[in-house]
Amino acid sequence: MFEFPSRLHWLLAAAALLLASQAFAADVYVISNGALSMTAEEVKEVFLGETQFSGSLKLLPVDNAAAQPDFLAHVLKMSAPKYSAAWMKKAFRDGLNAPSQKASDVEVLMFVRNNPGAIGYVNAEPHGVHVVGKY
Repeated sequence: MFEFPSRLHWLLAAAALLLASQAFAADVYVISNGALSMTAEEVKEVFLGETQFSGSLKLLPVDNAAAQPDFLAHVLKMSAPKYSAAWMKKAFRDGLNAPSQKASDVEVLMFVRNNPGAIGYVNAEPHGVHVVGKY
């Protein structure tokens, strides 16, 4: 005869899945074209539109659709809906556009390599660009 698992079993299984998913979260490498030196808080300010220049250099943040969940969780410490809402407010209040979005690490690497002031993030360890930080 089959017995349905108790609520405790379901809760334990859910907790195990949550821990496992956190254990498999990928590293995030914030990268730039040129040697930018930034703290995690400064990176957050760039991706939320609060900082637009490094000295006289116009910063060009670019999002990575493949790595965005990890970036939002580890670096910005916010959910995707909260990130979108922050940019909607910024667009209406300040007339700024959200960072452009690329589909993969390869596209972000190419964009960052080819654009002075570009700053993005990838999951794979990058080569040929400056690593601002690993999270």
